[in-house]
Amino acid sequence: MLLTWRRWRRGRPFWGGLAAVLAGAEICALPLAPLKIMLQQGIAGIPSVLMGLVMIVMGLSAWFAPHYRGLAGVLTVLCAAAALVMSNLGGFLIGTVLGILGGSMIFAWQPVAVGDQPALSK
Repeated sequence: MLLTWRRWRRGRPFWGGLAAVLAGAEICALPLAPLKIMLQQGIAGIPSVLMGLVMIVMGLSAWFAPHYRGLAGVLTVLCAAAALVMSNLGGFLIGTVLGILGGSMIFAWQPVAVGDQPALSK
């Protein structure tokens, strides 16, 4: 079981996808405050939720469709940079920094060739 998990994790940009999902969740969570606060915020919370959802989808696509890593990485970085302006300083800078790091890790990840894989120890 553990060996299967390691093999799955090493075959895709796992840590970059995790950072992108966490950044998207953090940017999404801020505007989803209680209803009383949301009514005061109005339509300004919609871009935050949409950008957060795009970042979550890009992180998940890096996990489950690693051949789209280039597109997912670039879109994650662009959404994180746009969130800085459009979404409470990008989730108080935490979401933007995580999103830029995650998108960069997704974009930079390269699959390991079959003959180059190190032996996994038990």
